[in-house]
Amino acid sequence: MKEIIADTKLIAACGLYCGACRKYRMGKCPGCHENEKASWCKIRKCCKEKGIHTCAECTMNVRECKSYNNLISKICEFIFRSDRPACIRFIRENGEQAFAEEMTRRGEQTMKK
Repeated sequence: MKEIIADTKLIAACGLYCGACRKYRMGKCPGCHENEKASWCKIRKCCKEKGIHTCAECTMNVRECKSYNNLISKICEFIFRSDRPACIRFIRENGEQAFAEEMTRRGEQTMKK
């Protein structure tokens, strides 16, 4: 299994940290940005269309964004007890590198609710 390392390329568009994801670490997923099978992800699609890496770069409040708050996102948030808006807020306030380092330190894919 891959070691968890701080790499900004492993931050998903929605604010999850792929570097700490079990599937990524086991080599079963290339990470959200590289995963062409994740075409169903509205958040990833929106960020690609806007030419941004994560929702933290967008001017819209993620709590008001329909792409960010879609049904699949809400299900994932519930299952993983994820507070993705807190992840986006952390990135906006501290930067991607600090977020990658914090998630690596925690060994977590997301900030928990």
